[in-house]
Amino acid sequence: MTELLTPVRVPFTGSRSGTGPLTWGQRAIWHAIGRTVPNDHYFNLDRIVDLGARTVPVPAALGALAALVARHEALRTRLGDGPHQVLALDGALDVHIVDGGADPAAEAGRVRDLLAGTAFDYRAEWPVRAALVTHGGEVSHLVLVLCHLATDGHGAEVLARDLRLLVRRGTRGLRDPETTPLDVAAEQDSPEGHRRGTAALSYWAEQFARIPATMWATPVAAPRAPRFWTGRLVSTALTGAVDTLAAQHGVSGSTVLLTAAGALAAAAGGHQTTAVMPIVGNRFTTGHRDLVSTLSQDGLFVLDVDRPTFGALLRPGWQAALRGYRAAAYDPAGWDEMLATAAAARGTEVHPYTCFNDMRLVDGRPVQAATAPRETRFDFPATQERVACRYCLHVTQDGPALVVTLTADTAYLPPTAIEGQLRALEELLVRAAGEDVPMTVLSGLL
Repeated sequence: MTELLTPVRVPFTGSRSGTGPLTWGQRAIWHAIGRTVPNDHYFNLDRIVDLGARTVPVPAALGALAALVARHEALRTRLGDGPHQVLALDGALDVHIVDGGADPAAEAGRVRDLLAGTAFDYRAEWPVRAALVTHGGEVSHLVLVLCHLATDGHGAEVLARDLRLLVRRGTRGLRDPETTPLDVAAEQDSPEGHRRGTAALSYWAEQFARIPATMWATPVAAPRAPRFWTGRLVSTALTGAVDTLAAQHGVSGSTVLLTAAGALAAAAGGHQTTAVMPIVGNRFTTGHRDLVSTLSQDGLFVLDVDRPTFGALLRPGWQAALRGYRAAAYDPAGWDEMLATAAAARGTEVHPYTCFNDMRLVDGRPVQAATAPRETRFDFPATQERVACRYCLHVTQDGPALVVTLTADTAYLPPTAIEGQLRALEELLVRAAGEDVPMTVLSGLL
């Protein structure tokens, strides 16, 4: 196990301090954290900035980190009473410096895992942990571990991009962010913000009146210990299939994956309508695209799956996804009220307990996807005791391969069913890229 040395304290100074309410996205993730404690390190985000052969002196890297924290108010913001967000003007960040030895890339991965392995102290700790990995006395990798209260996955990518630029050229050419987390929270708390949030929740209420009460209604096995298992499928064939289907039907690759996951969940439960809660970035305005903050929230994807073929689902799936994306910014307190109202009206809890998170920022043809050899790998890389869902699908890209992970409650999806869902996803999409697959065969793929 990598041992972290006594850190170097790096002072930083921003342009202002302040307090304000949490953004809706922060409130949503705070609720999720509360449901997941003591396993809330599950929500930590991480990024490794690999400098390649262009290593830099340690002081330059430390200066870049100080500039990053000064630039982005989210990194100087902690949780206050209320809860509120509390922005500090200045402070000091502890930065670990580790010798990378013969394999600095591997060492950076070990440092990342170590820093990400514990939950943040949300009220006392800065929402970023940082380390430098050196090779030959200079910095080859910068490691960031981020609190999900401070940022979502898109914001983490902005931080990695900005850190690389700050290392290379300082602040030269970097424009200041157009807005801030405090600005977003104030807008959401305004009368116009309330109006938009109420309209979004009206869509949820309408759909919660008709969707299955849950996609996974009945436990099918004794839960394992730990209860939640993560299966991982790494597939180059899936990459090409998704790309082909998206082009054939004029939809995004994310829509292809979301529709397939929803259709297979419906097939597993015998439902004619699928309901999935995709994570929506909520970065549809220019000022939000480069903002480091937690803007993402759950959306709602509802699709009737009584179509003859899977291909016939994709255009309706795209339209259903757009409807869900438009209704993905709302006050979580209002969402809780909507949930309670739906349960009272139907006489049972209503919640899909089915989540989807496409964490790829760019939905396009991956490099070398068409020429990469077909390869599929499957494993169970992680387990944990508590997750506030029954089916959580995550999509990332690793070179020419799509990486799809499914974290599931083993009482509802035992390990064999987790693997079955992922392999069925691959089989369905690979077949559908070359032929129109009847919907009647989906249950047989599981």
